Amino acid sequence: MKEKDKKYSQEQAASLADEGGIDRDVDMNTDENMAGTTHLNDRLAEESEADKLSDELQAQKDKYLRLLADFDNFRKRSAKERLDLIQTANKDLIVSLLDVLDDCDRAEKQLQNSEDLGQVKEGVLHVFNKLRAILQGKGLQPMKTLHEDFDVEKHEAITEIPAPSGDLKGKVVDELTKGYYLNDKIIRFAKVVVGK
Repeated sequence: MKEKDKKYSQEQAASLADEGGIDRDVDMNTDENMAGTTHLNDRLAEESEADKLSDELQAQKDKYLRLLADFDNFRKRSAKERLDLIQTANKDLIVSLLDVLDDCDRAEKQLQNSEDLGQVKEGVLHVFNKLRAILQGKGLQPMKTLHEDFDVEKHEAITEIPAPSGDLKGKVVDELTKGYYLNDKIIRFAKVVVGK
């Protein structure tokens, strides 16, 4: 009867398994696609993907912050360099004009002590020529205006007068203030009188 009981219990187990829909030949712990485990695998995949995205986001944030800090440092350094450049931009010109200033001081002493007007005049002309030469060496050029056609791009008309001759109509008759170029760029317009 023992064998009969054994058969009966196997038959009972088989009928119970069939009723519950359990497959007796499959081990539940080995198949990950079995009902009840698939949602866990999906959740793990989603979490690992979310971790990857979070890491990438953090890396991009760090990169952005570093770039922002580098740009801020560049901006501050550029502002400091620009301020230094503005403060010392005319240094070269001023240093070259110090010789002229020294000559002016010497000429002033000579004016007070000398009775010879010819020497004083020659000294002053020497200082003026030296000043002009230094400024021309730095790129300063006087504008040629007298008897030229009036040009609103270069000239500022102070007044109009009747032209002394027919060929001076619409031309510059007199120059009140010289105009100047610095390296071919106008830095001061000439103030002129125009013939009409």
